[in-house]
Amino acid sequence: MLTHTFITTLAQAQADKSATEAVVNIFSSFDALAHPKELVAALKQLPMVLAAIFICAGLVCMLQGFRLYKSVVIAIALITGLTVGYRLGETVKAEVILAGCLGVLLAVVAWPLMKYAVAVAGGIAGAFVGASAWVGIGTQLNNHGFHIDIGTPWVGALAGLLILGMLSFILFELSVVLFTSFSGSVLAVLGIIALMLQVDAWQSGIASGLVDKPMAIPLLVLVPAMVGLVLQHQWGAFKKMKKPTSPGAPAAAAKPA
Repeated sequence: MLTHTFITTLAQAQADKSATEAVVNIFSSFDALAHPKELVAALKQLPMVLAAIFICAGLVCMLQGFRLYKSVVIAIALITGLTVGYRLGETVKAEVILAGCLGVLLAVVAWPLMKYAVAVAGGIAGAFVGASAWVGIGTQLNNHGFHIDIGTPWVGALAGLLILGMLSFILFELSVVLFTSFSGSVLAVLGIIALMLQVDAWQSGIASGLVDKPMAIPLLVLVPAMVGLVLQHQWGAFKKMKKPTSPGAPAAAAKPA
């Protein structure tokens, strides 16, 4: 009985480690979308339950992100903590423990510091999109005779970080809609791909198609993100930016010359 319990515990710990490692491998580099070979390999390791969670969370984030932006920010803080903690934990052979502790810590700290956490979350989302765009577009341009150094994804990451990070302080609503739309689209698309890769009959065709066409995944992310951006706008994401005066309210007095 004790042996069976011990083996079950080890198997569960190994499964948790594999699932955590799969998530970390997906989000460990900002230009992940521009490297379909490594991304597809990581998605193959993603459990079906996590893939389904990715899809559900991504759709909610993409379509209703403005109403739930605090939860989105906390989720981004959690994923960031998991990724950084796992990489740090590799040096002390305690990957899962350190990843879980740092992920929970950042998620808890993000709640009271929400104003600044929004800027950080927006910056991280911008860096992810910017780095992937720099490498992906640069690769395509290099194939047509241009000379762009795609070995410096930090250039695109820095540009995206500054744009969305600063935008969070200037146009808060627009920043929230942008990073929730793109974050939700990334989660939903990666979750759908991960589920499709679990089907043996589709796995080789989907994997080869994504690897042979490096711009396929970025485009699959971009289109739903734009749809989410438009739908959030139509469903009232920017209403707080406009404060109409009530019909019975007196007009503001004109300033004297």
